[in-house]
Amino acid sequence: MKKLHIYLAVLVAFLSSCDKGFDKMNINPIALTSVDPAYQFNTAILQGAFGYNNLQYETIIVKQMINPFSGVGAAGQYNQDNRSVTSGNWTRGYRQVIRELVDVVAQTKDVPARANLYNMARIWKAYQFMLLTDTYGDIPYFQAGKSYLEGIANPEYDAQEAVYADILNELESAAAALNASNPVITSDILYGGDITKWKRFGYSLLLRGGMRLSKVDPTKAAEWVGKAVAGGVFQSNNDNALLRHTAAFPNPVGSQLNGGQADFFYLAEDFVTHLKTTNDPRLASIAVRYSGAKSPVDQKEVNANRNPEVQIGMPLGYDNTTVSAAVTRDKLASLYEYSKLDPTRMAGLNSPTLFVTYAQTQFLLAEAAVRKWTTGDPATFFSNGIRAHMEQLAVYGASTAIPEAAIATYVKNNPLGAGKELEQINTQYWIASFLNGPEAWANFRRTGFPALAPNPFPGSDLKTETFIRRLTYTDAELNVNKVNVQKAISRQGPDLLDTRVWWDKK
Repeated sequence: MKKLHIYLAVLVAFLSSCDKGFDKMNINPIALTSVDPAYQFNTAILQGAFGYNNLQYETIIVKQMINPFSGVGAAGQYNQDNRSVTSGNWTRGYRQVIRELVDVVAQTKDVPARANLYNMARIWKAYQFMLLTDTYGDIPYFQAGKSYLEGIANPEYDAQEAVYADILNELESAAAALNASNPVITSDILYGGDITKWKRFGYSLLLRGGMRLSKVDPTKAAEWVGKAVAGGVFQSNNDNALLRHTAAFPNPVGSQLNGGQADFFYLAEDFVTHLKTTNDPRLASIAVRYSGAKSPVDQKEVNANRNPEVQIGMPLGYDNTTVSAAVTRDKLASLYEYSKLDPTRMAGLNSPTLFVTYAQTQFLLAEAAVRKWTTGDPATFFSNGIRAHMEQLAVYGASTAIPEAAIATYVKNNPLGAGKELEQINTQYWIASFLNGPEAWANFRRTGFPALAPNPFPGSDLKTETFIRRLTYTDAELNVNKVNVQKAISRQGPDLLDTRVWWDKK
């Protein structure tokens, strides 16, 4: 028995000594224990590129693109509420972008050496929240992205009026606080740490945000426009907020139009017809038509025709079976012969994503000048905006660049006319926002221009409106965060495509 006791004592001592190293042995020696917030910031920029939603809702709503095919892709082309698609902006925004930015802001807020990164992240966060609230209306804002930091798994929804008030304050404060004398983040993939350009980006966003209030609160709109102009907005195309894509991170729109969705999407009749009837040289940079195409197999380079005179946009109001009537009317071989966004140029895999541009900024200044909210000549801002967008197309490659003579002729032939300024300015804004569906749609709702006829597709989910005014909340939110979602619905209005967001007034 004595020997047994001695044996057990030795065994316990042995096991205890072995246990001392187990905690370290169970830790992966190469696993990350922290992430440099600069890397998180770049991830948030990359994930901000417009994707599937851009094609299935926003660009279709404003009648620039069209997908006539039904099935899982039934969405804006039928004015239908397909929540598996409407959730796209929400999922990308909150899961991939906002959560990274909230963490970056928290990590850098009290670190003087990271002051510029802190303020750059605030600007990008404000922009991403602007996209989310413009899309859905009332959204989680003040408590968003704080599940890990503060344990808030089901954030409250904030009224869009409060969201916009804070977004505008954040943009003003962050842009003013950027300082080139402080350490810069040269690895940032938007501007390479150029603080002057980041400042202009912040103030240009402030101008955009201020103009959103043009109907709901003109006095506040004028006030914010004045602050943006005083701060200093974009001065040229060199300031454009532009993300260059690579093989490692291809353009999401390009991936769709060069992949399994290649034969689904076409240029809309309204867009093509407008460019053709106004002799707009941009059509030659945008469109391609595959002559005689009877099937997707025929959509190949040997059949490609980029002559603007032969381009024909596909009309809305049909699906892939009923569009045959329009195909016959337009004397085409099949629906596959309608004009498309050229997948080898603007819809290329490496084509850039443009978030905010000098052209858009000039058009906003033109409208602000017409409204007497800023000084300057509206006609000059207007012509500058047209020229800027035409020159901007060169970023997609030499084959999309527009010759100077063609630019000069179009600008000369399209002056700003008295009595139609707002329509002209915002119709050009529509063109200049092509492929930036969220912005084209937001500005269309704000201004009512261009003057588009509603999508006549039968069986629409719209009940009171002729155009989709917002996208609906996700099924996941309705199930998991039901109490807070219902509070938002009771405040904002029914969770329908018809319900107008706060700034979208008739």
